[in-house]
Amino acid sequence: MRPLTDNLPKPMLTVGGKPLLQYHVEALARAGFTELVINHAHFGERIEAWFADGAAFGVQIRYSAEGDSPLETGGGIKRALPLLGDSPFLVVNGDIWTDFPFESLQLTLAGLAHLVLVPNPTHHPHGDFALTDGEVHSAGQPAYTYSGIGIYRPALFHAIPEHTFPLAPLLRQAMWDHQVAGQLYQGPWFDIGAPARLAELERYLTQPGKQ
Repeated sequence: MRPLTDNLPKPMLTVGGKPLLQYHVEALARAGFTELVINHAHFGERIEAWFADGAAFGVQIRYSAEGDSPLETGGGIKRALPLLGDSPFLVVNGDIWTDFPFESLQLTLAGLAHLVLVPNPTHHPHGDFALTDGEVHSAGQPAYTYSGIGIYRPALFHAIPEHTFPLAPLLRQAMWDHQVAGQLYQGPWFDIGAPARLAELERYLTQPGKQ
């Protein structure tokens, strides 16, 4: 996303008149979530300065800082566990946009994780995981893309020491043990991984009635 992120974390890029991350905070507040933890690394102080304690958005926000060495998604969640408690928690990636109805999620799990998958975008045509009868598998068809939205039990991360590690291998291990459920969401979803996709989202949000 450079040069857009040379002095700004990607979740704070402005689209449709406000930071990308603000859409999540507002949507979660509308869905009844009151306690949020924001994990940050690159220019994380910009995020804290904008959202503060969350009171202006109707939520309570605490922060988990990765410091100068980004920990990737898995490592970032592991670092944040002391703030998340012992119950299942919702994770939403800061670099996506969606109108997914967070209030529809049940924070109760039979296994270790519940993933929201989406149809494969053009930049990721082969997908990530397969979904069959509500269970997510590491391989197979039909394959879909992980949306960046998931519910996790803390136990998924307990055996991993705190260090840099991606989330996908941990999920695949849980899938082999039949511990990952999922659902397909076919509504609007944008992965903001390139300037062109940010521009596409801007066009979408500035259509009449979209915000």
